[in-house]
Formats: sequence, C-alpha cells, structure tokens
Amino acid sequence: MTDLAVNVSTRVVLPIVKGARPAAQKIQQEIKSAVHQELIKRVDLGKIALMHEDRASQQQLLVVIHQMLLAQSIPLSSTERDRLAQEVLDEVFGLGPLEALLQDPTVNDILVNTYNAVYVERRGVLERTAVVFQDDGHLMHVIDKIVSGVGRRVDESSPMVDARLRDGSRVNVIIPPLAVDGPILSIRKFGSTPLVAEDLLRNKALTQPMLDLLKGAVQARLNIIVSGGTGAGKTTLLNVLSGFISERERIVTIEDSAELQLKQEHVVRLECRPPNVEGKGAVRQRELVMNALRMRPDRIVLGEVRGEECLDMLQAMNTGHDGSVTTIHANTPRDAVARMETMAMMGSVHLPEKAIRAQIASAVHLIVQIARMSDGSRRVTHITELTGAFSDVISMQDIFVFEKEGIGLNGKVKGRFRATGIVPKFGDKLTAAGIPLPTGLLDYSLEV
Repeated sequence: MTDLAVNVSTRVVLPIVKGARPAAQKIQQEIKSAVHQELIKRVDLGKIALMHEDRASQQQLLVVIHQMLLAQSIPLSSTERDRLAQEVLDEVFGLGPLEALLQDPTVNDILVNTYNAVYVERRGVLERTAVVFQDDGHLMHVIDKIVSGVGRRVDESSPMVDARLRDGSRVNVIIPPLAVDGPILSIRKFGSTPLVAEDLLRNKALTQPMLDLLKGAVQARLNIIVSGGTGAGKTTLLNVLSGFISERERIVTIEDSAELQLKQEHVVRLECRPPNVEGKGAVRQRELVMNALRMRPDRIVLGEVRGEECLDMLQAMNTGHDGSVTTIHANTPRDAVARMETMAMMGSVHLPEKAIRAQIASAVHLIVQIARMSDGSRRVTHITELTGAFSDVISMQDIFVFEKEGIGLNGKVKGRFRATGIVPKFGDKLTAAGIPLPTGLLDYSLEV
C-alpha cells in the first residue's frame, strides 16, 4: 500500500471578506477547493497517479482528507464532512462534481450548460440538478482532464471536440468564443452493462417477431441501416444487432469517437483522429473505411455514416462485404435514403444521381427506424425493406410499423406495433441461410 503519511496539523486558511457573509454552499466550495489544493501540495503527485486503480490507497487518502477537514476553522457536521471529503476525492481521481451523476444508473445524459447550470435526462425527461462547479476555470479543469485522457485538446484554436470516458460514454465539448456563456459539456452515458435484446423487449422498444426478423437479417448477412434522431437509441440498437454476429467472424468497427460495446472476441476497433495543433494529421472515417477493406473483415460496423465515407461504405457492401451495419441521422426511412444520396455526392467521385440510387438500392437491404417518443420511451417505428431502384425512385416497403394512437392519462404514448402483411423479398436469403421467417409477418398486432 502506498505510504500517505502527511502533515495535517496545519489549518487551511480561507479568505473571509469583511462585511459579507457568503452562503453555506459558497463556504463549502471554498473549503473543498482549499483542501484540494493543500492535498496536492502535501501528497506526491506521482503516488496519486498510481492510486487510480488502488481502492485501499484511495480509502487511506480519504482518511487524510477527513483529518484536513477536521482541522478547519469553520465547524462542519459529520455529514457535511463526509460529503466534502468524497467530493475532494472525486476531484483528485474523477470528474469532480460530475462523479455522482456518472455513478447514477438512472441518468442517461449529463448536460452542463454553464458552470452553475447542470441538467440530466432521466427516463427521457430533462431536469435541473443541484450540481454546480466553482467557476468556469473549475469546469475547464474537468474538461481538460476528459479530452487529454483520449489524446485530444480543446482551446481557442480548437474550440469543439468529441471525446469519450473510460466506460465508453460519449462526450462533446464546446468552449468560448463559440459558446457565448462559457464552456459547455455534454455527456451521453453508456452504462457498465449495455442493454441487450431482452431489455428492448421489456421496454417495449420492439416486439418479439420484429426482433426475430432483425436477428435473422443479421445472421443472413443483410446490410442494415439504423436510422433515427439524436438520442433516439441508434447506437444502443446497433450494439444489440451486432450481438447477433457469429463469434467466428472478424469484425472491424469504425467510429469518430469509440463507443460501441461489441462482446465478440474477434473485434478490431478503429477510431478517427482529429487534426494536431498545426491543423494537420487528421484521419477521417473515409480513410478508415478504405483501410478496413484491406484488413480482411467479415463485417464492417460503422458507428455513424455522416459524410463522404457513405459512398465507400456502399461500395464495400456491394463488393463482398455484406452483413455490414451502420447508423444515420434521419427522421424516416425515406429521409435516410435521401441523406445517403446527399452524402454519397459529397465525395470527390462525381457519380450521377441515378448511379448513386442504384448503389444504395443494391447495397442496403433494411432500414430500421427508431424514435424517441414524447414520454421519453424509444420505439422501433419502421422496419423497411429496399426492393430496388426504378427510374428516379428507390422502391421501399414496410414490413413492421409502430402506429401512434395518442397519449394516455399518465402521459405515456399509446400505440400499436403492426405487421403490414408484406412478406419481405429478402426471405429467400434467410431461407438460403437456414433461417426460417419469423411467425406473425402477416397478421401481427400488439397494443402498447
């Protein structure tokens, strides 16, 4: 165990302004900041760095913090002292005021609008918390800790950055001058235990026949696009679908910021790289897609298609790399197709629109549309098959749909999942792979 013997007899003196009586919260912030600074002075930083995975040493350091708080000139109750000691420990080893929110399993999103306005999303509903930072500098210190951990930087020359936490949670940062009121931090949490197919069924995001159809489509190596808006659950659904890929296959994942949580053993993870201080050295998704084709992949899983790499992904799907899966931001399956057309035309290869539509129609078999409802729940609203390109239009047909019927007394969205009665044309591919078509394709309906 690390030796943490330090002198705690000296009191930390806090600045007191004459004629003013600060609020209790401000006093405690000052105490916490002063103890934190004094701790850094007294304890070897090298030893602290070694304690990140050593729980016993962290508990020993917590005792030292308690002793320093006992030496304060301002009396604290035992409850206040315990809380402040834990907050100081969080400053040393974690992300300060955000640690409690990161450990809260009910929180999905953490939204720091400014240093003193922190919101969270719980079960699809936004609410303001009592969490605050000391000032903009304190918030920037936490931001720097996050982005430096993944080899990125944020400053006036690079005021926007995407990053991730150790657990895979997605982070976005934007600072002044682009953020007018101060640094802004957004965290999309990824739990230590990712959602699985049974969770989606329990949450009524889809039904068993729908899940059976998607599972069969993945196992039969159909190319699938998961479409939806921000926060709809696209990445969660992508993780679930990827879980149906065989352990015997080599999977290459490509992401702007690594967040996929595939459980297979043979997974190669690639991540984009932002430009350096001189604006050079950036590695974009398109370059990673082209490189992935040289890595003998059985499947390519692209976290999100968002630009010129769309054409390369379509060509990969059309040239033997079937069974690929990706996500796209769009509100409907038809919008997803339109976005793919637009993105494919962003590349340096100038193909006519008709050729691009033909590429999409032959490459993509299924679009799975997912949406976040007004009550915070997520629903798979469409499972749509692409059946070909005719003239200037890509032909599509819905296999399953979710029909919204209204709002209940408790604010919950009412509706029903319904099979359209159309048997998918890719049924032959499932049969050839030894996978039976799921029951309920013709007359299935379920009220939720």
